[in-house]
Amino acid sequence: MSLFSRDTRRVTVEEAHRRTRGAHAPDVLLDVREQDEWDAGRAPGAVHAPLSALVAGAALPQAAQGRPLVVICRSGNRSQKAADLLRARGVEVVDVKGGMQQWAAAGHPVVGASGNEGSVA
Repeated sequence: MSLFSRDTRRVTVEEAHRRTRGAHAPDVLLDVREQDEWDAGRAPGAVHAPLSALVAGAALPQAAQGRPLVVICRSGNRSQKAADLLRARGVEVVDVKGGMQQWAAAGHPVVGASGNEGSVA
């Protein structure tokens, strides 16, 4: 038995990218940032559901229903809260350590609202 526990509820941006890449990806990347952050820049193929809406009881977007989720925010704090909330609803979910800041720093693409290069707000 290891002295170090591994938190299987959190993944690196590399693992998130691998799990959510392509049309036949096993998991959905769910971005829980607010609308202005989403508009500034997001990972291609991500689905949007602001944490504020989820806390208020909103359903997941259709594209995220019934699929394992990888939840991302700006830095990893809100995604942990969203993952806990969704896990309590019975959703299979992990969150991304470091969020979109780490995603962009790792060189993964970020697109804006019009499909051009975006930024992490």
